[in-house]
Amino acid sequence: MDPELEAFVPFFPRTDLTDPVTARKNFARLAAAVPAPDTTGMDIEDRTVPADPPVRVRVYRPHGARGAVVWLHGGGFLMGDLDTEHPWAARIAASSGAVVISVDYRLAPEHPFPAALDDAYAVLTWAVGHAAELGVEPDRVAIGGHSAGANLAAAVTLLARDRQGPPIRFQLLNQPGLDDRQDSWSAVNFTETPWFFRAKSLASWRHYLGGGPATAYAAPARAEDLAGLPPAYLATAEFDPNRDEGLAYALRLLQAGVSVEIHQWPGAFHGSQAILSAEISQRQNEELGAALARALAG
Repeated sequence: MDPELEAFVPFFPRTDLTDPVTARKNFARLAAAVPAPDTTGMDIEDRTVPADPPVRVRVYRPHGARGAVVWLHGGGFLMGDLDTEHPWAARIAASSGAVVISVDYRLAPEHPFPAALDDAYAVLTWAVGHAAELGVEPDRVAIGGHSAGANLAAAVTLLARDRQGPPIRFQLLNQPGLDDRQDSWSAVNFTETPWFFRAKSLASWRHYLGGGPATAYAAPARAEDLAGLPPAYLATAEFDPNRDEGLAYALRLLQAGVSVEIHQWPGAFHGSQAILSAEISQRQNEELGAALARALAG
């Protein structure tokens, strides 16, 4: 493990997800300890997207932005909100120069699949339809997220393709959880890794699926056909249960004719980009912004 990251491991609580209310409180406490982002040079506004039910979003608009990304937070499908994601959404807006539309999607287990996916798709549809109002071009709207949010981003691209829905310029997938079967080498063997480990991953999937069957829209790794999806940047971490399913998905995208940039971060663990004082974490965050900027400018 990267020495800078290893020094922080004792400060990560080994939480489980059996009690979602407590898990959310702990998650919010960790997010509140992250240094505040620099939001000079951008306008920030809370909006409500008309849907059934309506979806809250927070829009980060850097001055001079041309493209946008619908951004979906992590948190195992049952943690996170606009406030916990604020440090990351603002940093992505600043580093990419893109409008970031952070989505407050509904959380499991109270709202299992497909609630979060429906919210994400509704926001994508709204973003493309209101591109002029957002100050961007409708063909420069991407989608992305961390972890569970990256799952939702990948699922939205499948849904938009299959419904012939809004055009998506790019998908930005950071440490995605894509496969409910959890039978990859990393998913089976990483039982003691920092922050995210096998038992936590299994609990996350149980909450999200709510006892229902897993379709490709819930677990994109189950999709038989990945052709016709937008170009992707997919990042994985060496000590992450999600690592192998992410790499396998990236390879399948390539084999389906989808252009993919893959970055496997050695020495990193799931969520380690949150440790902003570590040099490797700074590079992880910078690369997410740079990849998005390249995709929206091309």
